[in-house]
Amino acid sequence: MNDILKNIFLFFLLVFVQVIVFNNILFWGYLNPLPYILFIIVYPLKKDRGFFLIISFLLGLCIDFFMDSGGINAAATLFIAYIRLPLLKSLLRKTDIDFALFNVGKLPFTKLMSYIAILTFSHHFLIYYLEYFKISALGTVFLRAFSTGIFTIILLIFSLILMNKSK
Repeated sequence: MNDILKNIFLFFLLVFVQVIVFNNILFWGYLNPLPYILFIIVYPLKKDRGFFLIISFLLGLCIDFFMDSGGINAAATLFIAYIRLPLLKSLLRKTDIDFALFNVGKLPFTKLMSYIAILTFSHHFLIYYLEYFKISALGTVFLRAFSTGIFTIILLIFSLILMNKSK
């Protein structure tokens, strides 16, 4: 299948799964996994960065539309899309030329875990900080971001394993 069609399919599949399945799941009363960020994690680096930022913003906006969350998902998704390339450069110590054939599935496990964890915790911290939007709730923000982040990371790892086995 064409890369463009794969990305379009993944975009809509992740929005659908997030809205239909994961938005209706609350573990222990407050854990709501957000695996839709898988799109940002696996999106090819060789594509136009401006287009990627727009698509990432639209992904967050779609989630906001269905969650009625006022743009916090769009902001958090755009943020992690923006920091993704500098994060990979610092983790892998490579230049732009080395990323032409980049594939998340080919990363060593420790680098993959670091990459996913940093993006996931950044995303979740920003979402919960914007949701509470007060310094006095910082403890709650950290607790929710950490606990939901752990659960989301587990889902993302399983999703990546399934995606790589299907190839």
